[in-house]
Amino acid sequence: MNLRNILLASSCAAIAGPAIADVNIYTTRQPFLIEPVMEAFTAETGIAVNLSFVEDGIVERLRAEGDRSPADLVMTVDIANLKQIVDAGVVQPVESEVLNAAIPAELRSDENLWFALTSRARVIYASNERVADGEVTTYEDLTDEKWAGRICSRSGLNNYSLALLSAVIAHKGEDGAREWAAGLRENLARKPEGNDRAQVRAIWAGECDISLTNTYYMGAMLADSEQQEWANSVRIIFPTFEDGGTHINVSGIAMTNAAPNREEALQLMEFLVSPTAQQIYAEANYEYPVLEGAELSELVASWGEFTPDTVDLNELAGHRPAAVRIMEEVNFDG
Repeated sequence: MNLRNILLASSCAAIAGPAIADVNIYTTRQPFLIEPVMEAFTAETGIAVNLSFVEDGIVERLRAEGDRSPADLVMTVDIANLKQIVDAGVVQPVESEVLNAAIPAELRSDENLWFALTSRARVIYASNERVADGEVTTYEDLTDEKWAGRICSRSGLNNYSLALLSAVIAHKGEDGAREWAAGLRENLARKPEGNDRAQVRAIWAGECDISLTNTYYMGAMLADSEQQEWANSVRIIFPTFEDGGTHINVSGIAMTNAAPNREEALQLMEFLVSPTAQQIYAEANYEYPVLEGAELSELVASWGEFTPDTVDLNELAGHRPAAVRIMEEVNFDG
């Protein structure tokens, strides 16, 4: 039976039996990125999922709606965004043996207020033609003068940039992080601009030789006929900190205080960490599953293995204000 027939059958069953509540999600991720796994959940349970894309102001919206909010769950990327939602007091703890067993402790809140669903690494994209194997292996290498005029970057105030600098703070302290950020700025080939894909396009165009970019953009570019040439001009290098591993960040989920359909929402949360869902979710977004043993997509596996950094994500979120201040002090964006 194909997916369409399964969905039709599930819908008919829901109509014939007791009423089943929908699950409503506010998400900062474009709905098309997570629709495949939501469709699988509906096919299995008969519970429909309604996705509302909220690009900005998700905390303000939840605060304004209060107990009247239709949102059961909120999904977002970046640990700082998850912490902001928690600090705003708009989500509730979720007690679930399934979630706690599936998700490593370092990838969920100590108070069970947020749970990671997938992870991504902040890596180096290097020109196949102009960067030799082994020429750059650590984040610290990026401040070496040999890279002067050879690095492209998006804004230092972007969430991904701030998360990485927060990791630098965790490893080297604020003074060391300030020195690192200033050294990276000195090596820029141009003023920071554009998104992660724009940095890879600049490497392809010969404007720079390396950039810091999330892993999953490689998959996204290879899936786009207009961007395949950019992707094929570079390779992924997994840098590490000299005293640590490769920096990672997460996409995650939390249950709102209002959660009018709490039982169904919890059912969805637990489904999202099942082996089937983890494989679908990770493969659709070219990300890494959080569930140990879940299979990587063939493409993601081809990028190679790496050792994730062990700095606690909650600590990284706590360093964000200092990271913002440092980026402004070194005038990273020029």
